[in-house]
Amino acid sequence: MQLYILYFGSCSHWKRNPSKGLSLKLATLCYVRDRINSKTLMLYRNKKIGDYHQGKYNGLGGKFKPGESPEECAVREVKEESGLQIRDPKLKGFITFPLFDKIDDWYVFVFLIHHYKGDLINSPEGRLEWIKNSELTRIPLWEGDRIFLPWLDQKRFFSAKFDYKDKKLKNWNVVFY
Repeated sequence: MQLYILYFGSCSHWKRNPSKGLSLKLATLCYVRDRINSKTLMLYRNKKIGDYHQGKYNGLGGKFKPGESPEECAVREVKEESGLQIRDPKLKGFITFPLFDKIDDWYVFVFLIHHYKGDLINSPEGRLEWIKNSELTRIPLWEGDRIFLPWLDQKRFFSAKFDYKDKKLKNWNVVFY
């Protein structure tokens, strides 16, 4: 789902695309956890040519379809990318990524999932791997992921902003609730 907001003020986004205004993407990022084995399902992005996430591990998830709630998007995306059927996704946080892909601002609902069933598929996005939770921040990730992944284990909700330029994290901030 792409959302356009007309903005009548001074903003670098306005200069970027004056006919459309601000360009926003709404998405989910889902971390499926195996409590028994202390592992998290991660997706190593290595299949799509030109993938902005190429060579990095990500949680599952993706863009909203029109009319979807964040929870509906999480359930659909995890099923499409992994074959797993999930229930009771827990919203743990919200992350803003201004101009993440140099085109759009991304607004991402971050979920933690403990209830799932089914068998993993050969994902169209990349290689699925169960990674030990203790190893999560040692695999190839976006820099910001190393910062927010530990927050998934906290009882507090977080709202964060991660600013990237040329795929490098420039600054970040967070508020916990």
